[in-house]
Amino acid sequence: MNKCILDKAVQDYVNANLNADINQIALAKSPFENISPAELANQITAKKKSEKKLPSWFGTTGIYYPLALSIEQTSSEITAKYKSRLVKGKSLVDITGGFGVDSFYFAKYINHVTHCEINPELSAISKHNASIFGANNIDFIAADGLDFINTSNQTFDTIYVDPARRAEKGKVFMLKDCTPNVVSNLNKLLSKAQRIIVKTAPLLDISAGLLELANVSEIHIISVKNECKELLWIIDKDYNEDIKIVAVTINDQEKEFGFFKTQAAVPANFAENISLGNYLYEPDAALLKSGAFNLIAMHYNLIKLQHQTQLYISETINNSFPGRILKIENIISGSDLKTEKILIGNVIVRNYPAKAEDLIKKYKIKSGNDKFLIFTKNYQNQNIIIKASIIQYY
Repeated sequence: MNKCILDKAVQDYVNANLNADINQIALAKSPFENISPAELANQITAKKKSEKKLPSWFGTTGIYYPLALSIEQTSSEITAKYKSRLVKGKSLVDITGGFGVDSFYFAKYINHVTHCEINPELSAISKHNASIFGANNIDFIAADGLDFINTSNQTFDTIYVDPARRAEKGKVFMLKDCTPNVVSNLNKLLSKAQRIIVKTAPLLDISAGLLELANVSEIHIISVKNECKELLWIIDKDYNEDIKIVAVTINDQEKEFGFFKTQAAVPANFAENISLGNYLYEPDAALLKSGAFNLIAMHYNLIKLQHQTQLYISETINNSFPGRILKIENIISGSDLKTEKILIGNVIVRNYPAKAEDLIKKYKIKSGNDKFLIFTKNYQNQNIIIKASIIQYY
């Protein structure tokens, strides 16, 4: 950690060059004697990456940035705020501390946080930034988090872990292939805390995760602006009852769809007819990840469009629905589409034998801000195109 980077002149330079050509800065001579061009370029790049993801860090004077990769890998402020509500008790250890965003928000809700980070420089950077924010209830330990757990006599109310993938096997990877290996160390972790919170990428299949993890009490699926960001696995000591699944959509407002796993297997009603003026519902990514497709219809009093199509309709609008809501203006067939002279709309494809980009090219469809063309199937398994206008985005 080069403390010269914190000098006012250097900080002013970083702020003045946030939109500059980073390659030119990295290749040019540094205007500061004790700071390399590569260090300057990294501070600018990392700060720029923080602008939307970590606005509190971006807008605070005196923040020291790590390698830009660490910013890419860290939780966003939005998701860190949410997961801080899931902690239990008064003490927590974050055994994969990283840049310290999660630890910072945990420290807002509980009395004491221990931040473990195996990289000494990243640990020092996180400690410095915590002091800038006045977060004095965090201890920083530059060590492997699992080693700390194994050698320390301390116990905690909650342990938080964000395992890093060592290797991917296709799109779905196993927790046992991550570092640290939560699966093989779960009993040890539970001997040191009543609750374990495990963060994983949304690619992890929920059923596969449940085969590896014991004592799971809750699974939280977090999406931001219709993009699934992370899964949070809540593991409580000795828990062996029904698992609660919570799909959370975070936008201008937060919406939740929660249910117990045994409730998911319910029948659904299907739309034998679609009327103009009906409302069409497209679930947010978090709802789709939950897999409770029929339960979604029951919970929001909707009718499914088709068995394999996760779209829903209703005669009246339900703004509590987490996802897009559109008003149906017309329904046409594929053959009718060929006669349309001008097609305007954002294309959505659901259970239709063509890709969006191919349809746009084939029918020369122009994008429209509030107009949509939904290519899908109806209850009779016929290909249809629904023209609709947007009522709610999220």
